[in-house]
Amino acid sequence: MRFSQLFINLTLSTSIAASTTNNYSTWMADSIISRGQGIAPETPTASTYLQIGIVQNALLQLIHSPMVSHDAKEKYRAYVQQGTESILDRLLNASQDTLYPLDRFSLGRGLLAEYLDDQDKQNVKEGLDALNESIALQPRNQYGGLWYFTYPNWSYLDGMYSYASFASLYTTHFDPRSTLEASRDIIDQLDLLWSHCFDNTTGLLFHGYDASKTAVWANPITGASPIVWGRALGWYFMALVNWLEANTSSQSDSSQWRHARSRFVSLADALVKAADPVSGAWWQALNYPGREGNYIESSGSAMFVYGLYKGARLNYLPQQQVYRKIADKAYAYLASTFVVNNHNGTLGWNGTVSVCSLNSTADYEYYVTQPLLYDSVHGSASFVLASLENEMQL
Repeated sequence: MRFSQLFINLTLSTSIAASTTNNYSTWMADSIISRGQGIAPETPTASTYLQIGIVQNALLQLIHSPMVSHDAKEKYRAYVQQGTESILDRLLNASQDTLYPLDRFSLGRGLLAEYLDDQDKQNVKEGLDALNESIALQPRNQYGGLWYFTYPNWSYLDGMYSYASFASLYTTHFDPRSTLEASRDIIDQLDLLWSHCFDNTTGLLFHGYDASKTAVWANPITGASPIVWGRALGWYFMALVNWLEANTSSQSDSSQWRHARSRFVSLADALVKAADPVSGAWWQALNYPGREGNYIESSGSAMFVYGLYKGARLNYLPQQQVYRKIADKAYAYLASTFVVNNHNGTLGWNGTVSVCSLNSTADYEYYVTQPLLYDSVHGSASFVLASLENEMQL
């Protein structure tokens, strides 16, 4: 048994017991670890990369929090390392990397954290380099928009959470002369999605677009898909606030940074209007609130709570108390409705939709009939992020 796994096993039971009297952020994180989630299976799927990445990103936020104990941070570091080692061999070929979704870039934070801890790990640096090299190899549509996956000319909101963070982090640490160029491409990608996917009725963004406008679901003018999917928009919303944070010190006076902030504020305002007035949380299909079959979905709602809290905390949003109140109401609903006490020291998480792909009819019925999963890390890890932000407000 590797030391990291032994360390995790020795500390997990006591840390879960401690978490039960502590905060939801560490309690849910410890519960995710107890289930062995965020580690690649023997045969990874296209979804594996983002599942590992969102767990690692949540744990890394806890590692950087002054509210988390030293012992807990060491446990989380060991688990992030274990997750990285479980998938690293599949990332070392840049050409092969382009066959995976843009979600692959979500692994960048974990790789970077491990490399900065031990720069003798050249295979980790090789993984980072291969991911970076894969950006130039990634197919793009005629507008310059990155394909999300292997579907020609299709760009999704989903990929921006992973891509924007990685491109910014890699150039900052390893290629600072390319930082502005990377920032321009990040903003271009975000803007292309905005211009093609903006919904004039809600002020929100549709799931994605087909630049060729040939998909069965494509709007004949914009190429946009017809549904505002909560989780896809959640990835995009988190991408914006995380990019703003990562670039505040170097670019806060730049037109790019101010532009990204204006987009973030615009989305935040639209999300406030789109929140369900009863629960305070958000619908699976956001442009059809209250329609038969629609429901409050837990992962997208957790992502929006995280973004609103963080945007208020970092003063990216005006009238911070207004946004905090919106986030407070939604967070309270998430905690009371979707958090499940398993009565064994761990927490479960409910109400997360499985996967919604544009490789489908992409109509309303499709989005509201996809199965709900129990303990999906897309929801539980997002709740860790939302909980940490909630606890930082206190």
